[in-house]
Amino acid sequence: MAYPAEPKLNELATRIIEYGRLAHEYGATDVSDVLLEVERAMKASLQKMQDLPVDEALASQEPNDLKGIQALRSDGPRRMWKSFDKTVYKNKLEGAMLARFAGCTLGAPVELWGVDEMKSWAEYIGDHFPPQNYWSKAKTPNHLRYGKSTFYEYTLEGLNCVPVDDDVTYTILGLLIAEEHGTHFTTEDVGKSWLKYLPYACTAEEVALLNLKAGRTAMEAADVNNPYCQWIGADIRSDPWAYIAPGIPSKAAEYAYRDAYLSHRRNGIYGEMFFSAAQAAAFEVDHPVDALRIGLTEIPRGCNLYKDIEWALSIGKDIRNYAEAREAVNNRFKGMHSVHTNNNACLTVFGLMIGGTDVSKVISETVAMGLDNDCTAATAGSIVGAIVGKEGVPAHWYAPFHDTVKTYMIGKETFKISDLVERFAAVAEQTFNDA
Repeated sequence: MAYPAEPKLNELATRIIEYGRLAHEYGATDVSDVLLEVERAMKASLQKMQDLPVDEALASQEPNDLKGIQALRSDGPRRMWKSFDKTVYKNKLEGAMLARFAGCTLGAPVELWGVDEMKSWAEYIGDHFPPQNYWSKAKTPNHLRYGKSTFYEYTLEGLNCVPVDDDVTYTILGLLIAEEHGTHFTTEDVGKSWLKYLPYACTAEEVALLNLKAGRTAMEAADVNNPYCQWIGADIRSDPWAYIAPGIPSKAAEYAYRDAYLSHRRNGIYGEMFFSAAQAAAFEVDHPVDALRIGLTEIPRGCNLYKDIEWALSIGKDIRNYAEAREAVNNRFKGMHSVHTNNNACLTVFGLMIGGTDVSKVISETVAMGLDNDCTAATAGSIVGAIVGKEGVPAHWYAPFHDTVKTYMIGKETFKISDLVERFAAVAEQTFNDA
């Protein structure tokens, strides 16, 4: 997808403001009038942009309703596990969660860094690149992430639990939603839990949360002031639905839909459905590529995300490392935002294809690709971790967690990983009982 050439609006806005300040310093009296005129013109342009007609043919291939989405799916297994074996499940769940937490924690200190910047930092501090363990140092060790964990707490020396991250917080929030509202939870229930537990959010999630607080319903919270509705924020919330529907990709995708609809539309929704289905399939298959192909069968076969994932799977066999993966994504998605669903999803696919069933290689290569690399490495880790189980996750990735994970949720800040495993198992068993 080639984006239109974008004028340097940020630079122009900065110059207007600075010339306004300069004019005020020189004694001009009409500065406020000019600035208000600029603001009115920008608001008019924004409205004109929002009112532009969309491609109806494409829209027909990218519905937002669940029945419409399911009608456009390709053939898939839908259900792979016929019964629930708690022992098998718990081993695979631990693998998925631990590898997810590891990938997220490894990527967090270098989130959105460029590849060259990461490589230079690794060389400066004496670390391997791609990283073979957690970073030995952080650039700003005393700075806080999400107002809770310092960057030092993400380093090899500072780790004593899974530190705070939105990817981790939403994993556990998904569990709370299912526990408190049951496996028949609705999008409205998701909204109630967000209001109860989330003190803040980012991009599309922030928009939805603010709209809920303003009195809008959960079903319309994503539709007002939300240009971020195809960004990665729903994609990163995909894992808990797979954890409560292991081996049932269609059910995992349905759960994901109910969650995603609160904040996202079209490919933003499909990103969460795709990765939830892929993670659910990972509880049964032997290789990540098989899980990814099954994940594709739960989203519309004519949507842009489907086409992008098909592209990644088709060329991925020739992608040898993080550098080639990032170059391929840069070339295909020039102009796309760094936290969009589609470009990051393709990096996740490449990380899994490069690493296969080697957890360390999957998460290290995925982090090294950059973009939203704490999110991509977390999702990639979850998929490979579910395949190989806990015994397939090298201990150096999870020993520093000391069975503890932290979140920024209101009144729910610390959890035991072992307790989360038991609680997810109870809800997963309920899914099978309902079925």
